[in-house]
Amino acid sequence: MFNLSDYEPVEVRLEKFIADHKDFRISTELEVVDSNRYIVKAYLYKNATDTVAWATGLAEETVTSRGVNQTSALENCETSAIGRALANAGYAPKGKRASREEMTKVVKAPAPKVEKDYWTTPFGEQDELIKEVPAPVTIDAAVNTVAEILGTAKDVPSCKHGDREFKDGVKNGRAWGGYFCRHIGVQGSEPKCPTLWYQLSSSGTWEPQKARA
Repeated sequence: MFNLSDYEPVEVRLEKFIADHKDFRISTELEVVDSNRYIVKAYLYKNATDTVAWATGLAEETVTSRGVNQTSALENCETSAIGRALANAGYAPKGKRASREEMTKVVKAPAPKVEKDYWTTPFGEQDELIKEVPAPVTIDAAVNTVAEILGTAKDVPSCKHGDREFKDGVKNGRAWGGYFCRHIGVQGSEPKCPTLWYQLSSSGTWEPQKARA
């Protein structure tokens, strides 16, 4: 048996990480996408200019007929991946590496396929099934927090050539970022679509660059 309140939401870990590293950067990659399954890898950087990730984390989610994964399985998967990366970076209580979002999936497992708490159950007692307990209401808040910082798959703009690709970097001491057209131009072909430039706000989020007066 375990208590969900003993496990931190990803949102809490993320706040601690941001407080320690003001110039942080987080990126995610969609490693696997099937008709109803996602695997996301998250990368944590202490500084936006770092080229090597400080910590990484992987998560897997499947689309379900109800609950948050009915409509937001990809976003939830991204949240869990960031939570695992934060745990690998040391932002998790000792013995509680799994986030509350991950443990919620264990609690919500449908009968008779009741999952087991392999994180906290001592070896030799793995045959004891977990008793169902009320699920927390913090998962949506965590998903929203991460989405505000990184943006979600639904936020990616597109052009006539398809979904754009976000790129960022630093030039002359200033961060730059933008959504670029993926079209590969060759001599005689039509040019790429204009880049949608973004700027880094004081809160660490990317915002559309305002047109110069």
